[in-house]
Amino acid sequence: MAAPVAAPHAEAEAAEAVRRDALALTGDPADYDALLGRIGDARVVLLGEASHGTHDFHRERIRITKRLIRERGFTAVAIEGDWPDAHRVNRFVHGLGRDSGAEQALRGFRRFPTWMWRNADVLDFVGWLRAHNDGLAEGRGAVGVHGLDLYSLGASIEAVVGYLDRHDPEAAERARRRYECLQPYSGESTEYGRAVLLGVSASCRRHVLAELVELRRRAGDYLRADGPVAEDDYFVAERNAALVADAEEYYRTMFGDAAASWNLRDRHMADTLDHLMAHMDRHGATSRVVVWEHNSHIGDARATQMAQRGELNVGQLMRERHPREVVLVGFTTHTGTVTAASGWGAPAERMRVRPALEGSYEAVFHEAGIPAFLLCPPSASAWSPALREPRLERAIGVIYRPQTERQSHWFAADIAAQFDAVVHIDTTRAVEPLERGRHWDLTEPPETYPSAL
Repeated sequence: MAAPVAAPHAEAEAAEAVRRDALALTGDPADYDALLGRIGDARVVLLGEASHGTHDFHRERIRITKRLIRERGFTAVAIEGDWPDAHRVNRFVHGLGRDSGAEQALRGFRRFPTWMWRNADVLDFVGWLRAHNDGLAEGRGAVGVHGLDLYSLGASIEAVVGYLDRHDPEAAERARRRYECLQPYSGESTEYGRAVLLGVSASCRRHVLAELVELRRRAGDYLRADGPVAEDDYFVAERNAALVADAEEYYRTMFGDAAASWNLRDRHMADTLDHLMAHMDRHGATSRVVVWEHNSHIGDARATQMAQRGELNVGQLMRERHPREVVLVGFTTHTGTVTAASGWGAPAERMRVRPALEGSYEAVFHEAGIPAFLLCPPSASAWSPALREPRLERAIGVIYRPQTERQSHWFAADIAAQFDAVVHIDTTRAVEPLERGRHWDLTEPPETYPSAL
């Protein structure tokens, strides 16, 4: 999809279509009635974000998620976070584990960027989930939190070995030997891929697959202790072993084939989501899951420039695997502030988001003059023709580079095919990290940032 250049009259026509179709968000409980109507009986609702560091995206996702939990029986929140870190939160919201509060439960998220999940909005939501679950009769319908990502190589190895130590010490020793070749890289997993690429280290592929195969083959032995606790414990261990296998391949390929490593990661997240739903459905239930991920993961890749690069994503895979059971919701903004880093591993900063580029979807939404709104057509064909034209769309991840904004953060998309609904907040503010640091606490930059002219 080539980068589009919208004609001025087309932009005015699109802005008028937004004014006609937009549903203003006012903070009223009924703001998302149309979206819940669009969701209907869908089993998976994927809620995006245009950046990993925006308070308003978290706030609106939480508003939607609470309604889905209370009114539609959703019992899982799956996030773009690592499986073992999210499992610690899951235990807390179920009243298990040793963590005394939500902040402590979130301490598992130690990997950069910590502010994605260790922030004030998520802290409040985790506390709300615990109170919600505590108030349920006998824990029926309790809501869990689960991680879909694959970066936790070291933590997942520890989790597999720890499970086997409790249930099969001899198997635990075999696992230690198999995972031994990955141990030097458990702290900085990217170094494993670099070492394999340079021929310094042999691939550990055969060993991690052998461990996964053995764990699955002996599932019957480990599940002899009947009951949901045994089933859950095994499921968590098996998912960690699968994560190690996928992470090994991901880090081994990331320096050689960017599209292949991206696809491996998103397939892992989609597969984990499918395994989670199957596990939740095992006794005849029908699971319903809310997914929190970046727009680049949950918006259908086929409607963006990603497809030209040979990339797919979770939203595309879910639509392909579960037709009519999936709803994709994107989030956009025009300007404001964002918590992000200037480079990988750098401290969190509170940065000013530059106004949207002329002709982009965000510029059109800004031109409509509505501070916050929902676009939620009842079907794909109901989108206004003026909004079906491909335009530029912004994506800010954990890194924001305003100096190279056009090259770094904008891509072409057909938003009507990419999402089923869109939430736009015209001016947004940065999410507040639990560990703010001096870089974040500095006075917000002037309107002319970064030139200061």
